[in-house]
Amino acid sequence: LRSINPSPYLFYFDFGSFRVFGSSPETHCRITDNSVYIDPIAGTFRRTGDPEKDAELGRELLKDPKENAEHVMLVDLARNDLSRNAESVSIDFFKEVHFYSHVIHLVSRVRGVLPQGFNPIKVLADSFPAGTLSGAPKIRAMQLIDELEIHDRGAYGGCIGYIGLNGNINQAITIRSFVSKGNKLYYQAGAGVVSKSNPESELQEVNNKLGALKKAIDMAETLY
Repeated sequence: LRSINPSPYLFYFDFGSFRVFGSSPETHCRITDNSVYIDPIAGTFRRTGDPEKDAELGRELLKDPKENAEHVMLVDLARNDLSRNAESVSIDFFKEVHFYSHVIHLVSRVRGVLPQGFNPIKVLADSFPAGTLSGAPKIRAMQLIDELEIHDRGAYGGCIGYIGLNGNINQAITIRSFVSKGNKLYYQAGAGVVSKSNPESELQEVNNKLGALKKAIDMAETLY
C-alpha cells in the first residue's frame, strides 16, 4: 500500500486484537502551536495513467459544477467547525488539484488562530465528525447516514494520529485504510452526495477510491 498509494499519512497501529493501517491523504485536524488546520478533500476524478490526460482531467475537475459545489460546501463547513474555538479563520489555499495514485482530488486548507489558553482536546472534539465524511448540515447528515447505511462504519471515517503532551495534534481521517481482524481484511470507501449527483457516477467514484486498496491486496497475494 505504501508503494502503490504514497500519501501524506502512512500509518500502522497494532491494538492486539485488531490492526488499523492505511495511506490517508486527508488531514482531519492538525494543531501546531496556536494554529489549527483542516484540509478538506472533496471533488474526485479517476486518473488515466497518462500524464497529459490527467492534467486535462485536473483542469476539468476545477470546472465541474457538481464537484465544485461539494467542495465549496465542505470548505465552508470546515470554517464553521474551526470558528467554534478559533479567534479568526482563513483559507491558506483553495481548490488545489492534487494527484494521487488512482484519483485526482480538489484540496483546500482552512486555518484558525486559537486564543491563549485554548483546550486542544476540545478543539479536536469540536471538529467531529469530519465534514467530508458526513455532510452539511452536519447533524441532519449524520441522522440520514444512520438511517440509510446498513453497517456501522467502524474505524472508517474516524481519525488516527497523535496527541502531543505539548498540545500539538496531528490526526488523519481514516480513509484508504484497512482493518485487520480475525484473519480478515475490511476496507471501505464513500462518495459525497449533493443535489447534482448522479448515482452511477458516485458508485464509480467509490470504486476509484478502492482501487489502490484492491491493488495492494492483489500484490500482497503474489508474495505468498
